[in-house]
Amino acid sequence: MVCPVSSVKRHSLEAGMLLRRTCTLRRRYCTAPLLLIGIAVCLLYQMLMVDRNGFKSDGPTTHDRNKSVMTFLDHRHLLKDPERLVSALEAFQVDKGSSKRQAGVAIVLTGQLVSTATEVQLYQRVLQQRGYWVDLARYAETSNTVRQDKTDGSGWNLLMCLRGSERGCLRKISFSSLHPNQRINIIPALVEAFSEVGGICRFQTDRRLAGLNLSIIPSACGNEGANPLSSSSLTGGDWHPSIHPPLSSANQHAVATVNVYVLVTSVRPLTAFLHHTGLVRSQGDTYGHVSELQLFFLDRLGPADSRQGLAHMQHVVSEVLLAATLTNEEASYRHSCRLCFQWLTFTLSFNASLSAVVVKVQTDLHFQGLRDPGFDGQIRKEFILEDGLHFLFEAHHTQEIALRLVEPVQANLRQQYGGCEWTNSLCLPPDDLLLLIQFQHQLRKPGPFEVLHPQVSSETSTLHRLLLQRLQQPVDSGKESVFSAMFEQLLQYHHKDKIQSRDSPRGSGGRGYGHDSQNSAAGEGRCVDPHLRQLYTDPPLVLNPQFDPWLKEYWAEVPFDMVMVRVRPEPVSPHCHVHLDEQRGPRIVNYPVGLGNSRINILVMDESETEPVVMTIYTLHIFRENRPSLPMFAEYVMCGFVQDCGLVVRPDQPCGLEPLHGLRSSDEAQASGWPPCSSGDVSGRWVVPCLSCSDNRTCDWREVAWQPDGCYHPLLDRPQLQQCMMDRKVLFIGDSTNRGMMYYLMERVNVTLEDWDKAHDTIVYHDLNHGHTLISYSYYPQFWLDQSSRPTFEKALEQLIERSRPLINSPQTVLVAGGVQWLNTRHLRTIQQVLEREKLQDIMVIVKSLGMGFHLAVDGIRSLSLASVQELDHVNQDVLTEAKHSGYEVVDTFSVTMGRYKEFLQGRCACHFHEVAKNSFSAPQHSTLRILRQEGESGTGTGTGTGTSDPEEHQNTWPPSNTSYHVRGPVNQVYSEILLSRLCDRSRGGKTTRQT
Repeated sequence: MVCPVSSVKRHSLEAGMLLRRTCTLRRRYCTAPLLLIGIAVCLLYQMLMVDRNGFKSDGPTTHDRNKSVMTFLDHRHLLKDPERLVSALEAFQVDKGSSKRQAGVAIVLTGQLVSTATEVQLYQRVLQQRGYWVDLARYAETSNTVRQDKTDGSGWNLLMCLRGSERGCLRKISFSSLHPNQRINIIPALVEAFSEVGGICRFQTDRRLAGLNLSIIPSACGNEGANPLSSSSLTGGDWHPSIHPPLSSANQHAVATVNVYVLVTSVRPLTAFLHHTGLVRSQGDTYGHVSELQLFFLDRLGPADSRQGLAHMQHVVSEVLLAATLTNEEASYRHSCRLCFQWLTFTLSFNASLSAVVVKVQTDLHFQGLRDPGFDGQIRKEFILEDGLHFLFEAHHTQEIALRLVEPVQANLRQQYGGCEWTNSLCLPPDDLLLLIQFQHQLRKPGPFEVLHPQVSSETSTLHRLLLQRLQQPVDSGKESVFSAMFEQLLQYHHKDKIQSRDSPRGSGGRGYGHDSQNSAAGEGRCVDPHLRQLYTDPPLVLNPQFDPWLKEYWAEVPFDMVMVRVRPEPVSPHCHVHLDEQRGPRIVNYPVGLGNSRINILVMDESETEPVVMTIYTLHIFRENRPSLPMFAEYVMCGFVQDCGLVVRPDQPCGLEPLHGLRSSDEAQASGWPPCSSGDVSGRWVVPCLSCSDNRTCDWREVAWQPDGCYHPLLDRPQLQQCMMDRKVLFIGDSTNRGMMYYLMERVNVTLEDWDKAHDTIVYHDLNHGHTLISYSYYPQFWLDQSSRPTFEKALEQLIERSRPLINSPQTVLVAGGVQWLNTRHLRTIQQVLEREKLQDIMVIVKSLGMGFHLAVDGIRSLSLASVQELDHVNQDVLTEAKHSGYEVVDTFSVTMGRYKEFLQGRCACHFHEVAKNSFSAPQHSTLRILRQEGESGTGTGTGTGTSDPEEHQNTWPPSNTSYHVRGPVNQVYSEILLSRLCDRSRGGKTTRQT
């Protein structure tokens, strides 16, 4: 095989012979990939090897030294036409797609992050896609792979030190001993340069910077809590007088601050890239927003000056970076790691003309200025991190091939020509070559990045040139200058493409690699990839299984005290729309997490057409645990509480557990001869056995009970209740909390609950109690209807009465009215007027009072402040007083739910203390209930305000006759039993078995 480069016949022939020996070819031709690899070897040989005659003698004679100088000159002359260098570097990419070898071992040190954090998952996913075997550890000191510290560099290839693990990496890792195939996401020289010394950035203490007007305040590396827009930060009063002149007065009037995100990929030579998105906050605004930098300057300066404004900002950041690296050359040599990289956040303050000054420099990526740093900040950070990972590791196969190919060639040439002296020749070390290949690839596929440094010579600022003249070290200047020249020539070669790409804004948000190409191919904003990129929750949930875009169902468990979780699904494509639970549901929402199971449906939709289409459905199941509880021991004390200290509704009463002296159990109240309660609103408290009243975790919460003061509510057995309900009709009007009491009554009377429905209209149950009891129900208020279309309370009550006829004007007819928080004294007067008009003034009326709910900051529904909840307590007292004054029975559900407000079940209002679930056994056929509906009405509406799908909603409205249900919820059970005791107060036999 002969290399097709006529200008290097002798060297080409020798390289060709070398390839012949290594390939052991039988014929006079090669396969296409091998041919291209051979061309690459020849071109690299031509550019990087010295003349053969210069290595014949053993010692470096004067002629040899002159020959070396001529080699530098020849190479510089060659770099005037960089096309051959570009061709050689690109030739290494021919085998990129065919290499299936593992990239190596990547260690991710999570530090302060848990292994299930979305940021950690991002590193795992992307690195695994790039062929790495990923190992997770907390710190460098605890990583077995890092501790083994193999001298040959085979232990690991990539080390990612995440937040909180950086110091351990700096202590544990010897950066000067890294192998060419090892890289770390920390550059010690930059960390050291931007550290704080006496309130000044360390690199600014270098006296060689005196007289150079760098656009950075001295305290930029200091306290992260300082306000970059404050006048004290910009006056320059803390500037070191012998080093920095004061800032101009223009910078004292900041109009905006912008966080820009810089990825430094090398310090020798300095190569840095700027991500095209930034965090912008205008003067007077509390929060910032993410914007494309080019659009920021376009909006502020207009089309004519926007490019100049962006270039000025890039010069400011580049000059600060250059000063930091050149003043810290010693650290750069001490920690020589060519392929290490570092993220930096520069906060710049802009005046009215958009002249910039750096007011803060931070390692890593920071988004604290956003309105929602927990979600928006983390999501934007992960977008940029993912862009950076693709940017850095896109061509790892190319680099690996280059390393495998060049090293044996160099070894062969060293044997033939006396070896390469890397300090004064052009024979590049492997890590230098890999860095050059990486830079070429990044220029060819910049993605959302722009080159920040090096700069095209025609665009270099005066300050930039002064920095190079004053700070550049003479050590190894020959080799380093030639090596740097290669980067500059590559940049010059790609400069035209960079200008063209800069003129094409990509829209704010920075979606990263693959998004733009996908979207353009998709056409008019269609959702072509209907998957989630990640599922974000706050607090973070541990999903089982770990999130994967291709898995559609997840489970998570949360502790009792976690009553709400914020959910934000993030789609892969911006053209895919995400809604929670329903097609018009919100994209991001606070979800109350009820006890037991909750389910959230996540709909990924295509809304490009007139009719939106659900493309994919993800489901998140959340199980919330009960209160932490201990079994009751022989030695215990009875503790009581009226309200929880987490929500003090009655400031004049104590909160939390208090010892109850003289009362050992709730059953003792009835045994001690206390009378039955005369009303359903007798004040009381919750009582529970505990080892200590100072720690609610020592209580047996299975034994918690409601204890009225000085009396007890009788608990009827089933025969008593069935006798009490004989030939009676009970009419319920109210919301879902009232409906929960109704279903509890039906189950208690009828042994089991055979049919149930989330009715939001009028419904009648016949054949209860073997056909001797009728129960009817009307949902009120129908808040999902327009205000003008909602039936009034009076109209709803009249319809319920009409549906339940014939009715007897006696206590055999019972009306139970009430709900969570809509009831007031006006409704009581309406009840009285309607009953008198319908000749039913002698029936029994039981008023269910208000209840806890709507106390959480849930999106889409009203949320009560503490003051509003306290006011609700006063309204509740007014309702009870008015009801008793009208001769009605009452059930005070507000006092019962107040102390256990955290024990709500599934539903957005956090007001449901009951749920209906399937029994695990089949019920007898004779107990089946018959449900009659008004013609045209439906009981499958979604107007309860729960906002969370219920498993039964996706089943048939009429379950099979052999399916039975059970009403669960201990709080609902307590006030439902109080209802039964009031309902049967006049007909019961006076005997009860125990107290509730």
